[in-house]
Amino acid sequence: MTSLAISGVGKVGGETAFLSAALGLADEIILYDAYDPILRAQVLDLQHTGIDVTVSTDTAAMRDADIFIFAAGTPRTPDIKTRADLLEANIPVVKRCSEHLQDFSGVVITITNPMDANNYALWRMMGIERERCIGFGGQLDSARFACLLREAGIPGPAWVLGEHGEHQVPLFSKAGTYVDTGEREALLSRMRGASMEVIRGKGGTVFGPAYHIVMLIRAILEDRRETLSCSCVLDGEYGLSGCSLGVPARIGREGILGIEEWNLDPWEAAKMAEAGAFVQGLCRRFDD
Repeated sequence: MTSLAISGVGKVGGETAFLSAALGLADEIILYDAYDPILRAQVLDLQHTGIDVTVSTDTAAMRDADIFIFAAGTPRTPDIKTRADLLEANIPVVKRCSEHLQDFSGVVITITNPMDANNYALWRMMGIERERCIGFGGQLDSARFACLLREAGIPGPAWVLGEHGEHQVPLFSKAGTYVDTGEREALLSRMRGASMEVIRGKGGTVFGPAYHIVMLIRAILEDRRETLSCSCVLDGEYGLSGCSLGVPARIGREGILGIEEWNLDPWEAAKMAEAGAFVQGLCRRFDD
């Protein structure tokens, strides 16, 4: 039996639960939320689909799940300038989450922002292998980058590494055509604000994140061994340690099967170093 646990079942967590059930990815879905009315509502809403899936709220069973999705905490709003600004608000939530997961043997997917720092924090607090802590964000950033490349008539493919935030690193060197520095910076500026238009219009991003989270879940459960842009705890890769950062990672049943170290052009390498330094600064507090 395949079991999926989700902590935080608001917009993104709830949609992830529904898509996972609709696609038949799990036999059991365990839901938790600190706000009981939304937890009860999401449980009922899933049950009312009639999909053949067991829906539980047994938090003790979460440590036995195949995959645990960390989506709890304070979400980004139009008043919150960057994802990194959520760190202080969400640290207590990360600590409570890690306490739920003592002796956890599955794979963790971190969604809560600032995702990279929270993924690193969960890894430190839980004391598990770094291969079992995956941060979600790079797939969504890459999809947004693909939209901008199409608009600009650039063939692609679209890959984004680095931080899931202001220090994201779009790989123009993979895009199949030369893009000068001025156009790179202009497109990067648009990417940084890509989510805010959605947040202002409907209160939060839902469809994009949930779809790509479910694709990540599928890659793990079906042992697809495909390369995705995910936040991984680094130990020398790309010359970086002491942080979790978006890199190309082969994903399968055991989590991160390997990190691919691609050649970056000078502009990309400089942006990657900046991203690493920034996220290292956020993560340093968890090394004490």
